[in-house]
Amino acid sequence: MPKRIVIAGGGFFGCSIAMMLHRRGWHPIVVEEADELLTQASRVNQARVHGGYHYPRSLMTAYRSRQNYEKFRTHYRDAIVDQFTKVYAVGRLFSKVTADQFGVFMKRVGAPLQEAPPKIQRLFNPDLTERTWIAQECAFDCSVLREMLRNELRMAGIEVRLQTLVETATPHPTGALARLSDGSEIECSLVFNATYAGLNRLTAASDLPLIPLKHELTEMALVDLPKELEGLSVTMMCGPFFSFMPYPSLGLTTLSHVRYTPHAHWFENEQTGAANPYQTFDTIEKHSNFEMMVADASRYMPALRDAVQRDSLWTIKTLLPLSEIDDGRPILFQRDNKLPAVIHVMGGKIDNIFDVEEEIERLVGNVEI
Repeated sequence: MPKRIVIAGGGFFGCSIAMMLHRRGWHPIVVEEADELLTQASRVNQARVHGGYHYPRSLMTAYRSRQNYEKFRTHYRDAIVDQFTKVYAVGRLFSKVTADQFGVFMKRVGAPLQEAPPKIQRLFNPDLTERTWIAQECAFDCSVLREMLRNELRMAGIEVRLQTLVETATPHPTGALARLSDGSEIECSLVFNATYAGLNRLTAASDLPLIPLKHELTEMALVDLPKELEGLSVTMMCGPFFSFMPYPSLGLTTLSHVRYTPHAHWFENEQTGAANPYQTFDTIEKHSNFEMMVADASRYMPALRDAVQRDSLWTIKTLLPLSEIDDGRPILFQRDNKLPAVIHVMGGKIDNIFDVEEEIERLVGNVEI
């Protein structure tokens, strides 16, 4: 088959990349280790479609989020949940930006803000909260998003191999030879490594340079909100604060906290080496930090004290170490230095997918067949 490309990873990015390549005349094959698509980072997250507000210390990330926000809402309309009021607030103490700085920054990137009405302002402790706004931000339902992508792949006739792992990628006259865990081999032009936390499983097994990564074991508490907070989503900026967002696929709300959501972290680089992050995840005991999350958050919003925990979402959050300097979330789109037929891709946010498409365009062009 001409112009064949193997995509390692059947998450949102892997499936979306497959569609981008298909539209440009290539023949992608999606290879996913799990028995279903979109089971890891695409599913276990805060389900936020970023509108730029979350990154007042990273101009490029905030600007790109704002540019991509309406694109995402339009393209994935059926998966969008926006029947709630999104509130952003800035804390008086320990915030890395002031309320005035936050307002000026959002105006600069074109992210609309409206002063919160008194009934919302009264929900906040004024001694700890400098200012509150209504913002434009929405959530997505991962179960609907999965079905949309599954249908797109099926309609396009794209091959999907589940319960299969791309174990190695090695040089081949066509570009690369992908060896799979089912014993098969695929000669292809390119291999896209879109496995998020598992990026270095492929690089290490293929004797390719490791990608510097930071992994975090994270917890988001799943809660029922008290009646006075129903229909609201709040993010307190910008420091060791909290956020709660609808989690549509379960009909609950996620509560996260910058200090208490991360439980452990570890690095992967040429010095530390690489291990299977999912095996590391399985070895770490998990004890919920919900009580600490809600105790701190309720100092700012007293009504949160009555939130009821129903469960927790545990996952691996993977970052490029340099992104911690300013909280930016740039995409990784990088040809492997040793085997250029391998492209490593990782997005820090779901709306980064439109930045990936720009990179795809530069890489393979826009050849329609």
